[in-house]
Amino acid sequence: MNQAYLKHVLYIKPEVKEALAAGKPVVALESTIISHGMPYPENVATAREVESIIRREGAVPATIAILNGVIKVGLTDDELEYLGQAQNVVKVSRRDFPIVIANKQNGATTVAATMICAALAGIAVFVTGGIGGVHRGAQETFDISADLTELGQTSVAVVCAGAKSILDLGLTLEHLETLGVPVIGYGTEELPAFYTRSSGFNVDYRMDTPEDVAAAIHHKWNLGLNGGLVIANPIPAEDQLDKQFIDGIIESALKHAAERGIKGKETTPYLLSEIKRLTEGTSLAANIQLIYNNARVGANIAKAYALLQKY
Repeated sequence: MNQAYLKHVLYIKPEVKEALAAGKPVVALESTIISHGMPYPENVATAREVESIIRREGAVPATIAILNGVIKVGLTDDELEYLGQAQNVVKVSRRDFPIVIANKQNGATTVAATMICAALAGIAVFVTGGIGGVHRGAQETFDISADLTELGQTSVAVVCAGAKSILDLGLTLEHLETLGVPVIGYGTEELPAFYTRSSGFNVDYRMDTPEDVAAAIHHKWNLGLNGGLVIANPIPAEDQLDKQFIDGIIESALKHAAERGIKGKETTPYLLSEIKRLTEGTSLAANIQLIYNNARVGANIAKAYALLQKY
């Protein structure tokens, strides 16, 4: 890693840099959810509240994005507002970094890209809504999210409400197993399915406390086993959608996407927007609540992990 080069393209917000230097808990946050996952002004309001929750739980938030070709680890309030309304923001995964930086563009980081940036900054825990995975019909299309490959090689723990339910959850779990990524159910033995607490698929392990999860993270990396962990945290029971209802909506959204020829990285934003329309906004409300819940859990895992590093 060229440290001299990194000084020019990686900017760590002073609050985040000071917290990391002092061994305090820091939680990384993605920015795709701001620019591509939610409409304005809900996107900015949600991002601000997620940061507030993390602070209230005793950790430091670090929302990550690329602005004018510079990787920003920790955004100001003005930058959050700008990103929430900016046009032509590139959805950035691993492959996109060199072009976006070279062209001094604005980029919103996906799960994969946020993991890369968090690892560069030295942040161990990352909170998101749901990870990408194996898309339905991938046997023919080979449409598999780069999030999974990143989880197999980049050492960041990802707290999420499972994989997005628009995906093939069974194949996603199989792919994670192949990559050696442990899927930990936080307080559950079943993989949550984003909008619902149940999917019909079991996780690898159940853990019930931040301390247990932090210990697993600690031992994995200290054994030299590089790569991430998925901490699958179910949406609160009072906020979940009816499984039969949302499954039907997802099938309709997938059909509409196929009819319109929507593929690749445009698929997820389109499907989430279409699901929001078909559910008359209830999916967006559930999405927001599950992210808040993940922020609370992620902050406490980060605190427990930071404490372990002191001994």
